Amino acid sequence: MADHNAAALIRDYIGKMPSLPTSVGKILEIANEPQASPADLNKVINLDPVLMGKVLKLINSAYYSRPNKITSLAKATIMLGINTVKNLALSTAVLGNVGGEGGNQGLDLNGFWRHSIGVGVTAKMIAQRRSVDQKIVEEYFIAGILHDIGKIPLNNRLPDQYLAALSSADTARSSLWEIEQSAIGINHVDVGMMVADNWSLGSNVRDAVQYHHQPTEYTGDSKDIVWTVAAANYLVVSAEIGFSGDRYPARLPQQVFEYLKIDLDFLEEIQEEVGKRIEQAQIFLKIAQ
Repeated sequence: MADHNAAALIRDYIGKMPSLPTSVGKILEIANEPQASPADLNKVINLDPVLMGKVLKLINSAYYSRPNKITSLAKATIMLGINTVKNLALSTAVLGNVGGEGGNQGLDLNGFWRHSIGVGVTAKMIAQRRSVDQKIVEEYFIAGILHDIGKIPLNNRLPDQYLAALSSADTARSSLWEIEQSAIGINHVDVGMMVADNWSLGSNVRDAVQYHHQPTEYTGDSKDIVWTVAAANYLVVSAEIGFSGDRYPARLPQQVFEYLKIDLDFLEEIQEEVGKRIEQAQIFLKIAQ
């Protein structure tokens, strides 16, 4: 039976989350401008020493394997690209507010983040295989990483109830989001949408969060990203990469795989490369945190 007090607690918790830093909001605004340039971003990043340090740390990390150290912010921004800098700023803000561990945990966060990174990496690889414009490929990556972000507030604020929901989903072989709804009164999809709305994370992330379990119900403009993230999530769960707490998701309609021109063998083909990219992307996440 749903715990309506628990649902109210989560809503109150998200409503009281601090706003995104002004610098991050400005970066998101600039990145959405068609004529934006790295120089426009530099003006904002220069006013945020923490973010400036993260940008330089990322370009010099094993994620990019640069032979020579980059010390110029302007050069780092050009080399990383506007979308990567935007996603680093966004990840830093989101993870700084919802990524922290509470005392008692229902969901293993190491397994959770490995799953999330796996979905981000796989979504990006599906997009690259389909020759999606390189300028927006990083959008698939960040939407994949954040698709399950709603599980973190549930896990942090309601660890006992969440552990019970995880156990029930496993025993019943049911989708976790349906069990969350019946047991807690709110599910990670709805919580993730609240987080996305609270921080204006953009339609790509919000829509991927809302429809990654029901992609064929989506009728908006981000179909390609939504369907890609849904497929990546299903493949990563099926391959047991990391642990999202959702071992028995509903099978995706065949039309999703046909649209993306992939099948269940796709992950087997790229699994070794996915593993390598997950290790690299974990560096990205550590820097963001």
